[in-house]
Amino acid sequence: MKRHHCGRFRAPSLSRRDLLTQVGSGLGGIALASLLSETASAKQSPWGEKPTHFAPKAKRVIFLYMDGGPSQVDTFDHKPLLEKYNGSDPAETIGNLAPTQFDNVGKVLGSPWKFKRHGECGATVSSLFPHLATVVDELAFVRSMTSEFSEHTSANYFLHTGNGLQGRPSMGAWLGYGLGSENEDLPGFVVINGGLIPPGGLDCFGSGFLPSAYQGSVFLPTDTPIANIRRQEPTDALQRNKLELIQSFDQAFLEESSGDAEIEAAIQNYETAYQMQSAVPELMDLSEETAATKRMYGMESTFENTKTFGRQCLVARRLVERGVRFIELTCPDGNGDRWDQHHGLVEGHQKNCLTVDQPITALIKDLRQRGLLDSTLVVWAGEFGRTPFAQGTNGRDHNPFGFTIWMAGGGVRGGVTVGETDEWGYRAIRDRYEIHDLHATMLHLLGLDHTRSTFRFSGRDMRLTDVHGRLIEGVLA
Repeated sequence: MKRHHCGRFRAPSLSRRDLLTQVGSGLGGIALASLLSETASAKQSPWGEKPTHFAPKAKRVIFLYMDGGPSQVDTFDHKPLLEKYNGSDPAETIGNLAPTQFDNVGKVLGSPWKFKRHGECGATVSSLFPHLATVVDELAFVRSMTSEFSEHTSANYFLHTGNGLQGRPSMGAWLGYGLGSENEDLPGFVVINGGLIPPGGLDCFGSGFLPSAYQGSVFLPTDTPIANIRRQEPTDALQRNKLELIQSFDQAFLEESSGDAEIEAAIQNYETAYQMQSAVPELMDLSEETAATKRMYGMESTFENTKTFGRQCLVARRLVERGVRFIELTCPDGNGDRWDQHHGLVEGHQKNCLTVDQPITALIKDLRQRGLLDSTLVVWAGEFGRTPFAQGTNGRDHNPFGFTIWMAGGGVRGGVTVGETDEWGYRAIRDRYEIHDLHATMLHLLGLDHTRSTFRFSGRDMRLTDVHGRLIEGVLA
């Protein structure tokens, strides 16, 4: 029996591809080789554009993630009854109280802010959002969103992946898998990190069981958004030669592994990283933007977090212009504890609204005037809302039973309000929706049927919406 010199040698198993290649002969063998070559070529770019199930209304998404859970009754869901019964016992007035996250129920807490109607649609908006109030006719409010989780980490996984457990693909990864990208020089899924990675960590932006090429790439809103993005070699030719050498090694390993999907994704990631070395510095160079544009986004604000989020929103617009499929913005640090005001509601929410109000409004106006809003879906959401009664004396606990999100842009009917919470702003009572429905609607607006957007894993056709999901018909144009 022939022995190999290396004791660690492992004979590769004969794959179906290898078997067909070896037994093929004549014209059949030539045809098979051609088909295999085409298949391998197609797999080299997982971000190549893919057909939709039907004509899309939107081509890309900007997800404005409000980490921590904004209070619906202090922002977009006015409840005068809270002011009337401010300071009363919620067990006697609201009644039927569900256990809260921290089981600390204080008195009924009226909103410290005034509400007014704005726009032709007459939507009520609190004084926390003076800028956003000027564009309410572009927004579709859903005031009856619910979540299955009242704890940040699980609720974040649920919001981002459609499942409360760690390890599932993010909605950005699903969109990349289903649609590909319009720009092969940049990742199809970009997270602009303002300073706060949400509870749950980077798995909120992961690819789960999808190929790793679809995971989110985290950028900082600075001139150097990614470490080592600048070219390391003195010339492009040397950098290209180094990459091609690495690819030759990887390709040999890929062939030995019979085309393992993760190895293919790694090879593509090397190529994308090389292309990003020229594309990303150009993306982040804002010198071509006018002073008026930067001022509109709040980049001259005296409040540092407004400047940070303004830059994030401006970079998001530039990513949209370059065809990036899914862009998520996280909140800047320095506002206290995100939107998670278990105490200090007034100071915390005022700082958070000051951070995002002007930049988001500028983003919507800028997209509109550049003709990009009709093809860009903008979504504003936290992982849950807040209670209508106090935690302690001056905060609000988590509330997954009824909260507000809004959508704008591609395929959305602006100036509408869908759903309703009870007279206290506590529970959704009309047109109740959940996160699966938000995901189904987002996919629909991008031309994908959520029931057909599947990936075979562990013997099952998996999807973002699991076995749930219905369209939020009221927001569709």
